[in-house]
Amino acid sequence: MGLMSFFKGVGAKLFGKETETAAPEKVAELKAGALLQHVKTLGLPYNKIVVKVAGHAVILEGEVDKQEDAEKIALAVGNVEGVESVDNNMVVNEPETPATYHTVEKGDSLSKIAKEVYGDPMKYPIIFEANKPMLTDPDLIYPGQVLRIPAL
Repeated sequence: MGLMSFFKGVGAKLFGKETETAAPEKVAELKAGALLQHVKTLGLPYNKIVVKVAGHAVILEGEVDKQEDAEKIALAVGNVEGVESVDNNMVVNEPETPATYHTVEKGDSLSKIAKEVYGDPMKYPIIFEANKPMLTDPDLIYPGQVLRIPAL
């Protein structure tokens, strides 16, 4: 899938005080563990996964069955405060056409994005479904968040 960029100052707050006070050589390990736990908590499917952290960059390695799974895992770890990029090197067993992505801007809504990309604001549920379980409510998106936009 390759390298994806994110705004490191927005997103889920997973890195607590323990990463702030840890020895520098432990920080990457603690962050990688928190990101892996986040993927597990969301119930995102994978066959194998390795999460590595270097500064504000995350590297994903492993194997998933579907393209959608690899994309959702990358978004789940990328939309975390403190993450600036995700290099998704996961092997996909059943590759498909990759989705495109949209970075939410101030004033965006899923219906506005659906109108831009699909020509129909009523197709917003497609975007909402494509971003579950990271999105739990179609009205709860925020500027800087990166969303998966599947092809119709």
